[in-house]
Formats: sequence, C-alpha cells, structure tokens
Amino acid sequence: MTLNEFPPDEFDAWAESYDESVRTGCGFPFDGYEDVLQTAACLADVAPGDAVLDLGAGTGNLAVLLAAQGARLWCLDFSAEMLAKAREKLPEANFARSDLRAGWPPAFQRRYTAIVSGYTFHHFPLEEKVAQIRRLFEQHLQPGGRLVIADITFPDAAAQEACAHQLGSEWEPEYYWLADEALRAFKEAGWQAEYTQVSPCAAVFKITP
Repeated sequence: MTLNEFPPDEFDAWAESYDESVRTGCGFPFDGYEDVLQTAACLADVAPGDAVLDLGAGTGNLAVLLAAQGARLWCLDFSAEMLAKAREKLPEANFARSDLRAGWPPAFQRRYTAIVSGYTFHHFPLEEKVAQIRRLFEQHLQPGGRLVIADITFPDAAAQEACAHQLGSEWEPEYYWLADEALRAFKEAGWQAEYTQVSPCAAVFKITP
C-alpha cells in the first residue's frame, strides 16, 4: 500500500493505539522499533539549540529523543490525530499538517541543521525517495547538515523475499528500502551515506550532500 492509497483518516484512526502497536515486539514491520529510533537520534548528532525538521513525525517518538538532546523541532505529518498525540508530548515544538511532498507552511520554509524521518519514506518508490532527498538538500538543509532516515529496510532483495515468504498472506508490499540499491543510488547522486541495519527489517541511513 502506498501513501496515496493510505489516506490520512486511516492514520488518524491508528493514532490512539500507534504507540502501543509499535512497541509490543510483534515483529515485522516494527521489529526493533525503539532501537531504530535511538540509533537515528544518535546519528542525527544534534546539539542544544539546533533546528531539526522531522518529516512524518507521527506521534512524536523520534522527536522526543531529539528534544531531550536540546533540539528545536519542526514536525510535519499529514495526520491530524497523530500530530495531536505528538503535541501532547512536545508542547514547545512547531507542528504543521502537510504531505511532505506538498507545499509546506511558511514557518517551515527555512534551513535546518538536521532533517530526520522515521518510518515514512517506504511509501515512495526509490526514484521519488532520491528526488525528495535532493530537494531537501537543495532547499532545506544547512551547509554541513545531515539527513537521517530510519525506516523499514532490507539488506537486499533476497532478504526481503525471505521475509515475504515467511509472512505469507500477512505480507503487505510497499516500497521498502533495499539497502544495496539505495546506497548505489546515493553514490550515483554524489552523496555520502552511512547505513546501519538495526533489525532484520529496519535500518538507519545517514546521508550528507
């Protein structure tokens, strides 16, 4: 299911139970969820006062970790109910409801020390992932900044196929990251990238222009 096929009201309905569902250790696709976010927060390497953009902020779980490091946060998500949960955790952050691919509110039209995203980019095919990253670098990242993406990721197509076979009818195909092809695409774009596989189905990329 792609983001276009998963409308905001589906995420709105999920908001109330989201935090419980990702932390119950129920396996794919959230195996290792908390370790994945902790890894992303570490790789973001923010200092107190740094401006950080969280794309697809959801209920704010990654943003909470960055706030604890002293970051100033701007959080985008297209689900109003998810953002309501995030606001309860982070009343000082800046929030806006928007598809990350659409026009952003004026307050978000700025440059950031770091841009982060958790469990969002797997809704886009690789070509769109790369195009969105390029736009972020060109329009929203400060010189010397970094982009950190934590998401559903397999090392390669064989690993993804093995997971799909194991899950059988429970498998839901989306545009999950394949690390080998993603790293090739980043290299072709001229970017530097670090890749950390945290669980069998999730990893963190740190990408710099």
